[in-house]
Amino acid sequence: MEQLKVVSVNISEKKGTVKTPADGIILTHQGVEGDAHSGPWNRQLSLLGIDSIRKFEQKAGRNIRPGEFAENITLESLDYLKVHPLDRLTCGEVKIEITQIGKDCHGTSCSIFREVGDCVMPKEGIFARVLHPGIIRGGDIMEFHPRMYRAFVVTLSDRASSGEYEDRSGARLQEILREFFKEMGLKLFIHYTLIPDDRHKLEDLVHQAKDELVDFVFTTGGTGIGPRDFTVDIIKPMLDKEIPGIMEMIRMKYGALKTQALISRSVAGVMGKTLVFTLPGSVKAVNEYMEEIRKSLLHLVFMMHGLEIH
Repeated sequence: MEQLKVVSVNISEKKGTVKTPADGIILTHQGVEGDAHSGPWNRQLSLLGIDSIRKFEQKAGRNIRPGEFAENITLESLDYLKVHPLDRLTCGEVKIEITQIGKDCHGTSCSIFREVGDCVMPKEGIFARVLHPGIIRGGDIMEFHPRMYRAFVVTLSDRASSGEYEDRSGARLQEILREFFKEMGLKLFIHYTLIPDDRHKLEDLVHQAKDELVDFVFTTGGTGIGPRDFTVDIIKPMLDKEIPGIMEMIRMKYGALKTQALISRSVAGVMGKTLVFTLPGSVKAVNEYMEEIRKSLLHLVFMMHGLEIH
C-alpha cells in the first residue's frame, strides 16, 4: 500500500483563481467546505503531485507554490500515470474516489494560463469525489488503494467438466482479460469455474457474482440452439438492463463472413453492479467476441459508476 504525504491543502471561494493554503480542509459529501468547486458532481476536489508543480516551474521561470494550479490537495510522489478512475485514497476516516485524470483547460479564465500560456491540470490533475467526509491537514499521510477488478469466468461444458477434453475457451478468455488489464495498468482477480451444462449451478454462480458485487461475469458455452444450450435463457431474465448493440454488431461483423456466426444468441447486460457477457464455447469465438468487447469494457464500468469519461 503506497503512502503519500500531504504537502498542502488549499481552498478558494471563486473558480478560475489560485487557491490559498490552509491549516486544514473539511471534506463533506459535496467536496471541500467553502470551496468554489464543491457540489453534487464528480470533480468535487482536485489533487496534484508536487513533482508536477516542480516540473512546470521550469516553463514558468519562477517558483510556484501549492494551490496556484487551483488544486485542493498537493501530494508528494503522486504519479498521475499510475492513478486511474475508481482508485481510492484514504486519510484517517476520509475516503475519496478518483473520478477523472485531467480535464478541459479553462484557458484565459485560469490565472496560471494567463501568465504562462499553459497549465498542468488538463493533463496531470487528478479529480475525485468524497465517499466519507472528514478533515485533511498538511503533513497528513494519505494511503493509495488501486482498484482491484474482479471477474467470474464460467465455462459450461459436459464433456470438459468430465475430463473428456481440456477447456481451451475458458483458458483463452482468462488470458485475454489478464493481458488487457495489464495493458491498461489495472489489477484484476479472476475466479474461474468449469461446470457441466447445469442450469442450477449457473444460476448459483451468477447470483453469487451479483451478491459479491463482482465487476464482470463472462460465460463461455451454451449460446446456440442445441438442446443443452440454455446459458442465454438463464442469464437474460436476470439482467436489469440489456446492452444489445455489442452482440448485434459482433454477429453482423462475423456473420457477414460466416453465416454460422448469426446462430449465436449471446447477450450482454447489466445485473446490479455487474456486467455480464455470454460467449460461445470455442477459442475462435472467444477471440472474436473479446476483440470487440474490450473496446468498450472500461467505458461501461465507468458509466455504471456515474463517471462521464470519454
